[in-house]
Amino acid sequence: MAEAGDATTATARSSSPLHIVVFPWLAFGHIIPYMQLSEQLARRGHAVTFVSTPRNLARLRPVPEDLRPRIRLLPLPLPRVDGLPDGAESTADVPPEKGDLLKVVFDGLAAPFADFLAGACSGGGVGEGAIGLCKKPDWIFVDFAHHWLPPIAEQHKVPCALFSIFPASFIAFAGTKAANEARPRVTAEDLTAQPPWIPFPTPIAHRLYEAEQMVYVFRPKASGLCDAFRFWETERQCTLFILRSCREVDGALCPLIADLFGKPLALSGLLAPYDAARAAQEAGRENDDEKSASLMRWLDEQPARSVLYVAFGSEAPLTAENIRELAAGLELSGARFLWALREASAPLLPDDGFAERVAGRGVVRAGWVPQVRVLAHGAVGGFLTHAGWSSLMESFLFGHPLVMLPLFADQGLTARVMAARAVGLEVARDERDGSFGRADLASTVRRVMAREDEEGKALARNAREFQEMLCDRAKQEEYVDELVEHLRRLA
Repeated sequence: MAEAGDATTATARSSSPLHIVVFPWLAFGHIIPYMQLSEQLARRGHAVTFVSTPRNLARLRPVPEDLRPRIRLLPLPLPRVDGLPDGAESTADVPPEKGDLLKVVFDGLAAPFADFLAGACSGGGVGEGAIGLCKKPDWIFVDFAHHWLPPIAEQHKVPCALFSIFPASFIAFAGTKAANEARPRVTAEDLTAQPPWIPFPTPIAHRLYEAEQMVYVFRPKASGLCDAFRFWETERQCTLFILRSCREVDGALCPLIADLFGKPLALSGLLAPYDAARAAQEAGRENDDEKSASLMRWLDEQPARSVLYVAFGSEAPLTAENIRELAAGLELSGARFLWALREASAPLLPDDGFAERVAGRGVVRAGWVPQVRVLAHGAVGGFLTHAGWSSLMESFLFGHPLVMLPLFADQGLTARVMAARAVGLEVARDERDGSFGRADLASTVRRVMAREDEEGKALARNAREFQEMLCDRAKQEEYVDELVEHLRRLA
């Protein structure tokens, strides 16, 4: 039987604020959802130390003023390595062929992180006004690449949780190390089939051209490690697995993943950018720069739900051929469109009079575009996307059906799941090399944007149902409450 003092200690532990160290991988597709979860935790009274590099932290939007006493931004400078561009601190700063060098320097953060944690666990303070940040951390949230961090945490008796921002479909497809050793997948063809450990019918499988890209996950790189090892070794050492997911979207995949990995699973909810969406809907024009203002004025002039927004994220590896076929397909579709194109890709646009031929119904904007504001505009009626998970969350907040052109990593699996849910259509691709043609792109755009056709109506209706689910913010926040209960119970 527990002593009275033990009961008092347990009660205090269950009610006192937690201090959580949050450390995402160096990609903004990871950093942003990690910060969204951090803000959710801070709103519940918990303290968060958010770790990244100086330049990445400087590029984040400011922490809301009311949360600043509970969220500390901790910069850890990256060591230098030959071949990595100066100032490169995220995947957005390096070409794909240099991406593994970023993992080399990332592994060099082990020593400075160990110094920080030793100080934090010895009661090192953070200054006047900080709430809960002086106490020893209760948890460390790590990403897929942090295989070296749990041993450091173990020295100080701080448990780790792996917070995966990858969709549940990707985690289920990846499986465990033991499952892959029992059923090795060593060729691209092996990755085009449903994994044997998923016991129910599913569209979760790679196309051949995607599989050939994904084989690299299982092969060592410049750092000497493959991404699969990083993920499996990190997961093995963590007490808790957290998925950016919800039962309404991923259903049977959630208990399957818990069973596969054999440890407690918590869901964070989808972490949609509610505050940014509300701000976009309420935004006035008085503080817009001229580029943003001109986009908004152009959208104001278009009929409701008539514009296809086209964007592929900040790291999309679009080739010159991709851009040529995109431009020709958008022109051929006859649809109104607003295309947000990376500045580095702008020189690849065809100079054959494309801009003049689509003038009036099509706008191409190189550089930054206020994506959430565009998606919130009443003239937008569809989204041509790479099917990145964060981009889909932004789109579904406004109920847009999808034209999907996945480009790498988990995006193909996500596109298949979304197509099975009939919230969008995937552009047909060559099975061997992944190329797509302008006619197929144009046809898919027309089908998604055709509100007078039964198929188009159904896609729009299903997308609105997704919107209703996602906009049930109270339900989504229940997942964060459940996560906190897991953290208290397992600490």
